[in-house]
Formats: sequence, C-alpha cells, structure tokens
Amino acid sequence: MNRPPRPTHFPILEGKRRIKLIIAYDGASFYGWQIQHNGPSIQECIEKALKKILKENVKVHGSGRTDSKVHALGQVAHFDTFNKSIPPSSFTVAINHFLTHEIRIRESSEVDESFHARFSSVSREYRYLVKDIDSFTPFDKGRVGRVTHLPPLELVNEYAAVLVGTHDFSTFRASKDKTVSGIRNLYESYFTLEKHLFSSPTLMYVVRANAFMMHQVRSMVGTMLQLGEKGGSAEDMKHILESKDRLKALITAPPEGLYLYRIEYDE
Repeated sequence: MNRPPRPTHFPILEGKRRIKLIIAYDGASFYGWQIQHNGPSIQECIEKALKKILKENVKVHGSGRTDSKVHALGQVAHFDTFNKSIPPSSFTVAINHFLTHEIRIRESSEVDESFHARFSSVSREYRYLVKDIDSFTPFDKGRVGRVTHLPPLELVNEYAAVLVGTHDFSTFRASKDKTVSGIRNLYESYFTLEKHLFSSPTLMYVVRANAFMMHQVRSMVGTMLQLGEKGGSAEDMKHILESKDRLKALITAPPEGLYLYRIEYDE
C-alpha cells in the first residue's frame, strides 16, 4: 500500500448534511489552500463566507493542499451544516456573493456521509504551463512559468514517459515533506504544445496520479525542463528518478505555472 487505508465512513453529526464544492481560484494573491497565520488562504476565505451565510462556524475540508501562488480549476472540498433550508445548488451563488473574483465556486451539491473530499479521491490531475521568455506577455505574469528556451517536445516527452507507473519518487520530495512512503502511482505524464493559449506557444505538462508529495510536480517539471536545456537523455532522467536522492533533482519550477486541474472519485 502506498498510504494507510482510507476510512470508508465519515459520520455527520445528527441533524447535519454534507455539501460538496468544486472550486476554481487564482492563487497569486494567496498563501495556498490551507489556513495560514502569515496571510490569506483559500480555505479561510470560503469558511468566512459560509459563516456569513449559515451563521455557524463551518470547517471546509479540501481534497488537497495547494502551495502559495498555485492555482486551481477543479479543487474539491466539502463541509457539514445544520442548515436544511438552502438548496444544495444555491450554495454556489450564495458563497460566490461573499468571495472576491479570485475565488469562484463552480458547483455545489449534496453528498452522503461516505464522501470525503480528500480520502474518497482516487486520482489527482495537475497541469503546468510554461513559455519561453520571448513569448511571455504581461498577461502571463503570475499564471505561467518562464524559461529561456522551450526544450524540444519530443525530448521532454521521453523524460515524462519515464515517470509513468509505480515508482519511489523520493528524488522529487520536498525537504519538508513528512509522508512515510515516496511510492506513488503515476497514470499519465506527458507534454503538449498549446499554440492557442495566451496568444503564443505554451508548453503544457499534464500529470495524473493517485497522490503527490509536497512540491513533487514542480520538482519533476523543473528537472525535466532543465535536463532538456542541457540535452540530457531519457536514461539520465531514469537515473535521477531511481537515485531516490533529493540532491539529484534539478531546479524546482516556480508555483505560478501550476494548476490543480481535476480530482476524480470512485462513483
């Protein structure tokens, strides 16, 4: 097992119901998903909005933590409430009314007590956007990573293919990461060149796995981009992965280009 078995039942206090949210946010102005003492967080803003609506303290549980300046199109969260009068779908408009334009509730629905935004998930998909310095525009600032030159698409896809499968990804683990095991299952890992994004060529990395460690995606992206700049081989990427040595990883890509794209659940 890659992590402890997930609980299968998350009891709700008698008289409460559970609401699921799908959330998008521009993370540039926030200190990540989780409540922080040194600045605003996404979780804090949503909990404050819910308190104004429900007149009760509500704990919002996210599917995972995103770092400072990381964005999301498909973050998932849930909360429990005693309120029975608000239709589930109406929470979308109600919460958005008390949020700034950087955070939007895309969808709200009622779920049963077996659902948990974090522990019920079966996969997470992230996407990373990067452009070369000559193609960078003022509208990309805070939303797209930047490199001097984009590496050849075919070459970075050779690196990305090395990561697919079940591996120990300790090489790409942040020094502060506290998870017991570095083993993860990567289902998809590939680059595409999107010529319609932000009006100039944008390299997009897509990765989907059962779970990720702290900074893992950014470390993998930064390593592949720098290795591509050096003209390294897929065998070089394999050696970096199999070393399980954090010192063998190359640069960590900045958070601005990273998006939590989708969370999948076992229906």
